[in-house]
Amino acid sequence: MSNPLTPRRTNYRWIVCSMLFFATLINYLDRQVLSLTWKDFIAPEFHWTNTHYGNITAFFSVFYAISMLFAGRFVDRLDTRKGYLWAIGIWSAGACLHAFCGILTSGIISGNWLVSFHGARETIALVDNTSMVASVSVTLFIFARMVLALGEAGNYPAAIKAVAEYFPKKDRALATSLFDAGSVAGALAAPLSIPFIAQAWGWETAFIVIGALGFVWMGIWVFVYKKPEVNPGVNELEIAYIREDHENIIHKDISRESKVTFRDCLRYRQTWAFALGKLLTDGVWFFFLFWTPAYLSSVYGIKSSDPMGQLAIFMLYLISLVSIIGGWLPSYFVEKRGMNPYAGRMRTMLIFASFLLVALLAQPLGHISYWLPITFIGIAMAGHQAWSANIFSTVGDMFPKKAIATVIGIGGMAGGIGAFIINKSSGVLFDYAAETQMRFMGFKGEEAGYFIVFSVCAFSHLAGWVVMKALVPVYKPITDL
Repeated sequence: MSNPLTPRRTNYRWIVCSMLFFATLINYLDRQVLSLTWKDFIAPEFHWTNTHYGNITAFFSVFYAISMLFAGRFVDRLDTRKGYLWAIGIWSAGACLHAFCGILTSGIISGNWLVSFHGARETIALVDNTSMVASVSVTLFIFARMVLALGEAGNYPAAIKAVAEYFPKKDRALATSLFDAGSVAGALAAPLSIPFIAQAWGWETAFIVIGALGFVWMGIWVFVYKKPEVNPGVNELEIAYIREDHENIIHKDISRESKVTFRDCLRYRQTWAFALGKLLTDGVWFFFLFWTPAYLSSVYGIKSSDPMGQLAIFMLYLISLVSIIGGWLPSYFVEKRGMNPYAGRMRTMLIFASFLLVALLAQPLGHISYWLPITFIGIAMAGHQAWSANIFSTVGDMFPKKAIATVIGIGGMAGGIGAFIINKSSGVLFDYAAETQMRFMGFKGEEAGYFIVFSVCAFSHLAGWVVMKALVPVYKPITDL
């Protein structure tokens, strides 16, 4: 029997993990508002095409990419607590800013700025020059997305740094997969809430309500997060568990550590492996996130505001929750098979990269039932999320804590570039396919376009795995940075 007087290890790290989960949930809710409202609510008002929407999502991706490069260094300099506060404050303001794009469009075109949301819609409806309406509104939405991207870029560098501060290496993939499940939870909540709010009170209200959640999170984070060594909720046993890795034996004064530069990080193959892995795979997630509601509307006539559309999107992200296994599997390989953390993660990433191959079946079997594409896309998204949790954790495995956010930022920029390419090209491809009734592999029009992009998504992660394995074939931690 255990002695009741023996002190027990606290588990405050899981409270931190839950805060990271909710921040990521809010992050993805804010991203999803546009994808769930543009086709059925915003496009008819502003006369948008697929190309217009593709441009908006592409610019978001490139802004996100550039911001990620600097967000990592920003978080490293300010540290986790303050860096996270700045990040979520900026992106929440950017999310709310979308709501006022209609009023600003009306004001620019008509000169009348003192109108309500409803009044702006009425004014815009009277404008004969629809191309001007589309051009002005798209420009304003791109600006709002720029602010959103600027803040959202800080989420993962700050979250991964927090995981490195509160979890030993063997638990980091699990902690990362759990907080990263917030992206799936946000995507699950989005179709059940956003279209309903937009239908009942207008698309503008959806942006404001969802954007305000970030400010609530900030009020809690201020009181919850402190370094483990100065956190009264963390006892010595938990600190010893967190610091069990060799690199954490010596407690350093972080404020006195030398700062890591981009040039320092780019000297290592490990940085390039992470960055190229992100470049080849991040766009897949953004494509499914931004385009699946439009895919259901264009190919199957299922709108995001319809109960069936909401259920379909909900089920898609529910299936993707299988990705949580991706956080547990490396621990199994390390503890049961005796692998080092990097080898265990690479084995896991290869397994889940193969999940993406089912995307090849989405369009060919869609004629049977739209539930088959939903199922296959959900499995592909699960594969990506499991891959994502592990590729993030490779940074913590191989780099010292002072460099983690900076390297995450470099990889995030590369991933944003990949997302820009796939979103921009997809919008142009879908409009071209629809206008010319393009044929490809037995498909016609937009369906042909979607099949092409699904095929690219199917092989992207396997290509990323091969590149990473070629650059860093075995575990090699950085010890001279």
